[in-house]
Amino acid sequence: MNKNHRVPSNRTLSTVEVKSKFGAEFRRFSLDRSKPGKFDEFYGLLQHVHRIPNQELLVGYADVHGDLLPINNDDNYHKAITTAAPLLRLFLQRKGAIRQDSGLNVSAVLGEGRQQLAAMVS
Repeated sequence: MNKNHRVPSNRTLSTVEVKSKFGAEFRRFSLDRSKPGKFDEFYGLLQHVHRIPNQELLVGYADVHGDLLPINNDDNYHKAITTAAPLLRLFLQRKGAIRQDSGLNVSAVLGEGRQQLAAMVS
């Protein structure tokens, strides 16, 4: 048997690895894919993990095509959890920090291909 061949365990399939970016800081944690909970609980977890309890945030995730999509309700949250493979990449932004009329280069802040965040703000 080839030792380099890995078969995903049930634990791996039921767990979603999350990589969350807020400003210049990254946090990693995992969630149970079968019991993701509610968006409000997830939002509170993000505030706790990043140690920003009183900040209002915009939450976005990179889908399988690399598009940045919002997570702002239970439906979007569950879609993000169920389609994450192997990693759920989150991008957090303070509400009001980016405005379309501010002249801020969104792609410079979040990396190329992330201009969809401007649509989340409006």
